[in-house]
Amino acid sequence: MARRSAERHYIGRTGWLRAAVLGANDGIISTASLVIGVAAAGTSLGAVLTAGVAGMVAGSMSMAAGEYVSVSSQADTERADLAREAQELIDDPAFETNELARIYARRGIEPRLAQQVAEQLMAKDALGAHARDELGISEATTPKPIQAAFASAASFAVGAALPIIALLATPQRLIVPTVSGTSLVFLALLGAFGAKVGGAHIVKPMLRVAFWGALAMAITAGVGALVGKVI
Repeated sequence: MARRSAERHYIGRTGWLRAAVLGANDGIISTASLVIGVAAAGTSLGAVLTAGVAGMVAGSMSMAAGEYVSVSSQADTERADLAREAQELIDDPAFETNELARIYARRGIEPRLAQQVAEQLMAKDALGAHARDELGISEATTPKPIQAAFASAASFAVGAALPIIALLATPQRLIVPTVSGTSLVFLALLGAFGAKVGGAHIVKPMLRVAFWGALAMAITAGVGALVGKVI
């Protein structure tokens, strides 16, 4: 009988997938909203294009910096917790063993067996056992700041480029409806892609992303039209 291959789980993708989907979603919505808002104000095609490109570049850099800082902060917090746990293991290993056993017992393992499991895991990798079962820190979910920053910046740029391409292929009088419609399609496809890669059903994510994108673009178009009339 052939041996089963190693199972693949979706949880290992959460780090880059979250950053990539967030970046692309933000790129589409913010750039499309910016383009629609400026176009609704009655400005020239050159001004609309300039605003869109500037928004794409600024947004990409902002996403990269924001993701790097936020994920680095998460990593710093995890390292601080691990350092504290390592010191507690040195100061009172018996208490830490019993603490681990109580965790397993609360999960349904018979108390005596839970104590044996805790002792064996402590003997092999005490800090790893506490990181995983007490703190909820595992290798699959370890924050990776560089990966998150790159994924966010690249995906934002890709997402932002889509409304700009639609803008370039559209007569000026049709910018608002064309960019709005194509951006909603892009957002729906992004929702489906994120759900598919993450192993979820695609309909709900598609509707969720499209709804919030439509709301953002509608509000921005209204504000742009109002400002255009005032100016």
